[in-house]
Amino acid sequence: MRVPPVRRPARAVLPAACSLASVLLVVGAATPAFATGDDPYTVQLRQQLPRTATSAEGGVPQEPRKGCPGIPDGQDGWHFVLPGRASHFVKLTVTFEPGGQQLVTDFGPPSDKHAYVASLPGAELTSAVAEVRGGELELFNLSHTCPAVGGTTPSAPGAATPASPESSGSSIPSHAPEAAASGTPGSAEEISTPSDSAPAAPAGGAAVASAPAGGGAGEGDLAETGNGAPVGLLLGIAATLLAAGGHLVVRRRRATRG
Repeated sequence: MRVPPVRRPARAVLPAACSLASVLLVVGAATPAFATGDDPYTVQLRQQLPRTATSAEGGVPQEPRKGCPGIPDGQDGWHFVLPGRASHFVKLTVTFEPGGQQLVTDFGPPSDKHAYVASLPGAELTSAVAEVRGGELELFNLSHTCPAVGGTTPSAPGAATPASPESSGSSIPSHAPEAAASGTPGSAEEISTPSDSAPAAPAGGAAVASAPAGGGAGEGDLAETGNGAPVGLLLGIAATLLAAGGHLVVRRRRATRG
């Protein structure tokens, strides 16, 4: 009589297979937790430091104010960005000189892979370190800067202000002497004009006496105009007539006595 084979080992395999399946399920469920990279890690800036908002090194463009939302017009704006789509900022620490250290925890727009920072106009960025989550980044980028608007405007009036007093100060003394000099000869000519008409008086003794009084102030002017010649001629003729008359009187007296 034949005895049927025993199949007990098959029953033992079933629990072992169930145990193995359970282990695989546990491992499979735990695997995504390790693959997500949820722990923050540190990333350095790609561009060389130190630099200002107007530095051209590293291919960093300069954009108008709308490229740095939330940054005041009187300050420099800095836009930092993480490459790729899997990462986002947790914390950004930047240091400026002057200005000191800033800790940024509010990010965007449009998402938390963008960070905007403000600094004093012309300040140097000396350090930039980010803590991020997601992805496997080693470096992050300075996308662009937005230099302060009107940084050179206050200097324009200051340069023009000292120029105007110099120009006005130089014009005042230059015109004043010309007016004074032009007025002095004019008044001298007016004074000499009535003295020219003084010698037109009769050739009497009173006229002769008054002529020098008028000529004392402008004697040189009378000589230049030629009006002094009739006075001298009249004086000469009068002296000649007086001498001739006196000579005739003397001869007549001698003739009478003789």
